[in-house]
Amino acid sequence: MKTNHQLGIGTTGGALLGIIGQLGMHDIIKTALLAAIGAAVSFSVTLLLQRWRRRR
Repeated sequence: MKTNHQLGIGTTGGALLGIIGQLGMHDIIKTALLAAIGAAVSFSVTLLLQRWRRRR
């Protein structure tokens, strides 16, 4: 059975464009801010755990 990659790409692209059309700028900024905070917290916890492990 042949797979039709164009159909999958078209469907995925259409779904993504439909979702993006529903998002407002406020939602995008909020998501980016939350992602940055999450990355900073994760990095900080990793550093703290590494220091704590070295001392033990």
